[in-house]
Amino acid sequence: MEDVYCRVKADSDTADEAVRATCDDATICKRFATSKGYWKDPYIQYFTRSVGERKAPEINRGYYARVQGVNHLLDAFIRKAECDCQVINFGAGLDTTFWRLKDENLLPRKFFEVDFPTVVARKIHNIKTKPPLSKPIIETHSTDSLLLDAHSLDSDRYCIIGADLRDISNLDEKLKKFQLNSELPTLLLSECVLVYMTPSQSSNLVHWAAETFHTAMFINYEQVNMNDRFGQVMIENLQRRQCNLAGVETCQSLDSQKERFLKTGWEHADALDMMTIYSMLPQDDVARIERLEFLDEKELLQQLLQHYSICWATKDKLNLGLSQLAF
Repeated sequence: MEDVYCRVKADSDTADEAVRATCDDATICKRFATSKGYWKDPYIQYFTRSVGERKAPEINRGYYARVQGVNHLLDAFIRKAECDCQVINFGAGLDTTFWRLKDENLLPRKFFEVDFPTVVARKIHNIKTKPPLSKPIIETHSTDSLLLDAHSLDSDRYCIIGADLRDISNLDEKLKKFQLNSELPTLLLSECVLVYMTPSQSSNLVHWAAETFHTAMFINYEQVNMNDRFGQVMIENLQRRQCNLAGVETCQSLDSQKERFLKTGWEHADALDMMTIYSMLPQDDVARIERLEFLDEKELLQQLLQHYSICWATKDKLNLGLSQLAF
């Protein structure tokens, strides 16, 4: 019996390790795209050693759409709340949004990040050893001392927590310990995170968020339309890397994406595939990035973008007008 348990445990450890590796993929792809001029991110260089090997133009455009799409909704929420709000980035990895928001004078009252403890430890190490990362945190902190250990960093405006999103009570306890305020308008963000949890685990997280905050928005970027041939190939490619999409059944359609939120206490939900969002981004900037690299296979870009989506859900006790936030 113990042997079976150990094997199952080893399998789930391997699966978790494969999920953790996706954080490096995203950082490396973003670093390459920014090196080509798709968008500006002066901080990402501190999280990955080099620009790395060339990425296909459709991958770069896909990341451009993802970053611009998510930032559009995130920034709109923060502006609606006039920065009197908080942000929780679930599975944040080596994301640089905190530094961007500070540079753009859009910093919320507090910015939280949650990820696996091993990912968090790496991020904290990078911050500690790179002054361009640590200085903005110190500048927004009021006292001489900030809490820093292997798996957490806590300052007045920025907090990183090592936790497993599948363990809601532990997550809730840790966030409250670091002054999460359930009365503040709250933006919750997950990018390619819920898909690695079972549908019941992700529903629990989304339900916890709806129960905890009376005025909130949840932005979820991940796969969609996964039951066609292209979706199957995506799943098989990830499985080869031991990456099991445990929550793929929620990624069947835009409706199934919205349903997850509407069934768990959210008042309003919308979802669009990334091809649609790409066509709704500021077209002068889209024209600029399309000149950066020649794209041979327009159809491949289209297929890729049709298999990712942004779903956003709101509840708005304070009547900030959150349901109007869109593209």
